[in-house]
Amino acid sequence: MRRTGGTDMTTATSWGATTQDAAATYRCDELMPAAPGRWLRAIDVDAPARVTFRWVCQLRAVPYSYDWLDNRGRRSPRRPLPWCWDLTAGDDVMTIFTLESFEPDRELTVTMKPGSPTVAFGRIALTYRVTPTDRGGRLVSALRTDDPPGPFAATRRRTLAWGDLVMMRKQLRTLAALAEADAADGLSGR
Repeated sequence: MRRTGGTDMTTATSWGATTQDAAATYRCDELMPAAPGRWLRAIDVDAPARVTFRWVCQLRAVPYSYDWLDNRGRRSPRRPLPWCWDLTAGDDVMTIFTLESFEPDRELTVTMKPGSPTVAFGRIALTYRVTPTDRGGRLVSALRTDDPPGPFAATRRRTLAWGDLVMMRKQLRTLAALAEADAADGLSGR
Protein backbone atom coordinates (compact mmCIF):
# COMPACT_ATOMS: atom_id res chain seq x y z
CA MET A 1 0.00 0.00 0.00
CA ARG A 2 1.34 3.39 -1.00
CA ARG A 3 2.13 5.91 1.71
CA THR A 4 2.17 9.66 1.35
CA GLY A 5 4.96 10.16 3.81
CA GLY A 6 5.44 10.63 7.50
CA THR A 7 2.71 13.12 8.21
CA ASP A 8 -0.78 12.51 9.47
CA MET A 9 -2.13 15.97 8.76
CA THR A 10 -2.93 17.68 5.47
CA THR A 11 -2.78 21.43 5.20
CA ALA A 12 -3.05 23.72 2.20
CA THR A 13 0.72 23.97 2.09
CA SER A 14 1.65 20.35 2.79
CA TRP A 15 0.43 16.91 1.79
CA GLY A 16 2.46 13.76 2.38
CA ALA A 17 5.65 15.69 3.12
CA THR A 18 8.00 14.49 5.82
CA THR A 19 10.23 16.67 7.96
CA GLN A 20 13.11 15.61 5.68
CA ASP A 21 11.17 16.76 2.61
CA ALA A 22 10.46 20.10 4.28
CA ALA A 23 14.09 20.59 5.34
CA ALA A 24 15.47 19.89 1.85
CA THR A 25 16.39 22.67 -0.56
CA TYR A 26 14.92 22.45 -4.06
CA ARG A 27 15.79 24.36 -7.22
CA CYS A 28 12.54 26.35 -6.88
CA ASP A 29 13.80 27.57 -3.48
CA GLU A 30 16.95 28.87 -5.15
CA LEU A 31 14.94 30.61 -7.89
CA MET A 32 12.49 32.33 -5.53
CA PRO A 33 14.06 32.39 -2.04
CA ALA A 34 11.97 35.32 -0.79
CA ALA A 35 8.62 34.07 -2.12
CA PRO A 36 6.07 33.93 0.69
CA GLY A 37 4.42 30.70 -0.53
CA ARG A 38 6.16 27.31 -0.21
CA TRP A 39 3.99 24.27 -0.81
CA LEU A 40 5.11 20.64 -0.57
CA ARG A 41 3.33 17.53 -1.83
CA ALA A 42 4.91 14.05 -1.68
CA ILE A 43 4.16 10.41 -2.28
CA ASP A 44 6.03 7.11 -2.05
CA VAL A 45 6.00 5.11 -5.26
CA ASP A 46 6.38 1.33 -5.52
CA ALA A 47 8.50 1.64 -8.67
CA PRO A 48 12.16 2.38 -9.34
CA ALA A 49 12.99 6.09 -9.19
CA ARG A 50 14.05 6.06 -12.86
CA VAL A 51 10.63 4.79 -13.93
CA THR A 52 8.88 7.39 -11.79
CA PHE A 53 11.04 10.17 -13.25
CA ARG A 54 10.12 9.10 -16.78
CA TRP A 55 6.46 9.56 -15.85
CA VAL A 56 7.24 12.99 -14.40
CA CYS A 57 8.73 13.86 -17.81
CA GLN A 58 5.29 13.11 -19.33
CA LEU A 59 4.17 16.42 -17.84
CA ARG A 60 5.63 17.94 -20.99
CA ALA A 61 2.54 16.58 -22.76
CA VAL A 62 -0.29 16.98 -20.24
CA PRO A 63 -0.85 17.77 -16.53
CA TYR A 64 -2.08 14.28 -15.45
CA SER A 65 -4.53 15.73 -12.96
CA TYR A 66 -8.25 16.16 -13.61
CA ASP A 67 -8.46 15.73 -17.39
CA TRP A 68 -11.94 17.26 -17.60
CA LEU A 69 -10.52 20.46 -16.15
CA ASP A 70 -6.91 20.80 -17.24
CA ASN A 71 -6.73 18.67 -20.41
CA ARG A 72 -9.88 19.88 -22.20
CA GLY A 73 -11.69 16.66 -21.36
CA ARG A 74 -9.19 14.40 -23.16
CA ARG A 75 -7.77 11.49 -21.22
CA SER A 76 -4.09 11.79 -20.36
CA PRO A 77 -1.97 9.12 -22.09
CA ARG A 78 -1.61 5.90 -20.11
CA ARG A 79 1.44 4.80 -22.10
CA PRO A 80 4.68 6.78 -22.01
CA LEU A 81 5.38 9.20 -24.84
CA PRO A 82 9.16 8.73 -25.42
CA TRP A 83 9.58 12.22 -26.92
CA CYS A 84 8.82 13.62 -23.45
CA TRP A 85 12.07 12.11 -22.14
CA ASP A 86 14.19 14.39 -24.36
CA LEU A 87 14.34 17.37 -22.04
CA THR A 88 15.68 20.77 -23.05
CA ALA A 89 15.53 23.95 -20.99
CA GLY A 90 12.82 26.14 -22.48
CA ASP A 91 10.43 23.24 -23.28
CA ASP A 92 6.73 23.76 -22.64
CA VAL A 93 5.44 21.77 -19.66
CA MET A 94 1.76 21.39 -18.72
CA THR A 95 0.92 24.22 -21.16
CA ILE A 96 1.44 27.08 -18.69
CA PHE A 97 5.00 26.30 -17.54
CA THR A 98 8.48 26.42 -19.08
CA LEU A 99 11.21 23.89 -18.23
CA GLU A 100 13.83 25.89 -16.35
CA SER A 101 16.31 23.11 -15.49
CA PHE A 102 16.60 19.37 -14.91
CA GLU A 103 18.85 16.61 -13.61
CA PRO A 104 18.28 13.38 -15.59
CA ASP A 105 16.44 10.67 -13.65
CA ARG A 106 16.19 12.92 -10.57
CA GLU A 107 14.64 16.35 -10.86
CA LEU A 108 13.00 18.90 -13.10
CA THR A 109 12.04 22.49 -12.36
CA VAL A 110 9.52 24.60 -14.22
CA THR A 111 8.52 28.25 -14.01
CA MET A 112 5.20 29.88 -14.78
CA LYS A 113 5.03 31.45 -18.22
CA PRO A 114 4.65 35.22 -18.29
CA GLY A 115 1.36 36.72 -19.39
CA SER A 116 -2.07 35.40 -18.49
CA PRO A 117 -0.85 32.41 -16.40
CA THR A 118 1.20 34.73 -14.17
CA VAL A 119 -1.62 37.27 -13.98
CA ALA A 120 -3.99 34.52 -12.84
CA PHE A 121 -1.71 32.65 -10.43
CA GLY A 122 1.29 34.88 -9.67
CA ARG A 123 4.90 33.99 -10.27
CA ILE A 124 5.57 30.27 -9.61
CA ALA A 125 8.61 27.98 -9.63
CA LEU A 126 7.91 24.26 -9.19
CA THR A 127 10.37 21.41 -8.68
CA TYR A 128 9.61 17.70 -9.02
CA ARG A 129 12.24 15.51 -7.34
CA VAL A 130 12.41 11.71 -7.43
CA THR A 131 14.69 9.90 -4.99
CA PRO A 132 15.31 6.17 -4.59
CA THR A 133 13.97 4.44 -1.47
CA ASP A 134 14.03 0.90 -0.14
CA ARG A 135 10.55 0.35 -1.61
CA GLY A 136 11.14 2.11 -4.94
CA GLY A 137 11.05 5.88 -5.15
CA ARG A 138 9.74 9.01 -3.52
CA LEU A 139 8.20 11.81 -5.56
CA VAL A 140 8.20 15.29 -4.02
CA SER A 141 6.86 18.44 -5.59
CA ALA A 142 8.00 21.72 -4.09
CA LEU A 143 6.38 24.94 -5.22
CA ARG A 144 7.34 28.54 -4.52
CA THR A 145 4.93 31.37 -5.30
CA ASP A 146 4.70 35.11 -4.98
CA ASP A 147 1.42 36.75 -4.19
CA PRO A 148 -0.72 37.06 -7.31
CA PRO A 149 -1.07 40.65 -8.48
CA GLY A 150 -4.04 42.71 -7.40
CA PRO A 151 -5.99 43.35 -4.23
CA PHE A 152 -6.16 40.77 -1.46
CA ALA A 153 -3.00 39.09 -2.78
CA ALA A 154 -2.18 37.11 0.38
CA THR A 155 -5.78 35.85 0.57
CA ARG A 156 -5.62 34.80 -3.08
CA ARG A 157 -2.35 32.92 -2.41
CA ARG A 158 -3.91 30.98 0.47
CA THR A 159 -6.93 30.13 -1.68
CA LEU A 160 -4.66 29.00 -4.53
CA ALA A 161 -2.82 26.72 -2.08
CA TRP A 162 -6.02 24.73 -1.46
CA GLY A 163 -6.76 24.52 -5.20
CA ASP A 164 -3.20 23.41 -5.88
CA LEU A 165 -3.48 20.78 -3.16
CA VAL A 166 -6.50 19.20 -4.88
CA MET A 167 -4.84 19.23 -8.32
CA MET A 168 -1.35 18.13 -7.22
CA ARG A 169 -2.61 15.32 -5.00
CA LYS A 170 -4.46 13.91 -8.02
CA GLN A 171 -1.45 14.47 -10.28
CA LEU A 172 1.05 12.75 -7.96
CA ARG A 173 -1.29 9.82 -7.33
CA THR A 174 -1.81 9.39 -11.09
CA LEU A 175 1.92 9.53 -11.88
CA ALA A 176 2.65 7.07 -9.05
CA ALA A 177 0.00 4.63 -10.29
CA LEU A 178 1.31 4.79 -13.86
CA ALA A 179 4.91 4.25 -12.74
CA GLU A 180 3.84 1.34 -10.54
CA ALA A 181 1.92 -0.24 -13.41
CA ASP A 182 4.98 0.07 -15.67
CA ALA A 183 7.20 -1.51 -13.02
CA ALA A 184 4.72 -4.34 -12.45
CA ASP A 185 4.52 -4.99 -16.20
CA GLY A 186 8.30 -5.11 -16.43
CA LEU A 187 8.34 -2.08 -18.71
CA SER A 188 10.88 -0.15 -16.63
CA GLY A 189 13.66 -0.70 -19.16
CA ARG A 190 12.07 1.50 -21.81
